[in-house]
Amino acid sequence: MNKQQQLIELLKSYQSVAVAFSGGVDSSVLAKATQIALGDKAIAITAVSELITTNEISDAKKVAKLIGIKHELFTVDDLADKKFTCNDKMRCYHCHINRFKLLEDFCQKNNYNYLLEGSNEDDKGDYRPGMLALKEFKLTKSPFLELHITKDEIRQMAKDWNLPVWNKPSSACLASRLIYGLEVTPERLNQVAKAEDILHKFLQGQIRVRHHGDLARIEVETNEVPKLFTNPLKDLIHKEFQKLGFKFITVDLIGYQKGSNNVILDNNPF
Repeated sequence: MNKQQQLIELLKSYQSVAVAFSGGVDSSVLAKATQIALGDKAIAITAVSELITTNEISDAKKVAKLIGIKHELFTVDDLADKKFTCNDKMRCYHCHINRFKLLEDFCQKNNYNYLLEGSNEDDKGDYRPGMLALKEFKLTKSPFLELHITKDEIRQMAKDWNLPVWNKPSSACLASRLIYGLEVTPERLNQVAKAEDILHKFLQGQIRVRHHGDLARIEVETNEVPKLFTNPLKDLIHKEFQKLGFKFITVDLIGYQKGSNNVILDNNPF
């Protein structure tokens, strides 16, 4: 039995589930698999907050419709928690504690046996305090981890099922762009979102604008880095980023690195 078949069989055993759904490749494959396995006994639920962009919400709606799974949105006030907004190294832990409590409450109120989330085997190699939080919940399960399914295997499943997200770049919430210790505020999240929107108009692949207070550190795919030093794009980025409130604009010469803000953790109290 291949991994895809193993996944379907595992999901059938859950009988009814809600999927924490962002519209990214992991949650989309999980949603598609549950729709195949459980039909109308599965639902995708998306938390709407200032940590994700309106484009991401729109994409989630489109993908859920394409999959044919029931889909609900609900609003979460992530910034109400000071433990989260202080932005220490456990930021993701606090976020997950708050989010998954609400998600599990949804499951209990609507008679879904389990809540599924899309962490995969490759996530074990990164600093992810949010995964610690998941261990504190009784209804939450991580099928990809249970079956040791990798990111590449998830992308192949998406391709097999004709999901348009099969090659979608990985994404993370806007708060992950802020350097540890810099308070998470609506204004800073908006700065990052607008700055990345500017770059997406001209560049391909992974794009991150890391927020260091007055300084914006741009990360793009290595092959895209040279474009940032050509005019008129270079001057346009500088001008538009300054309008957003950044006094200094830099380019990370190494290019995009997953979780690059985490490099400060070893020698930093945050």
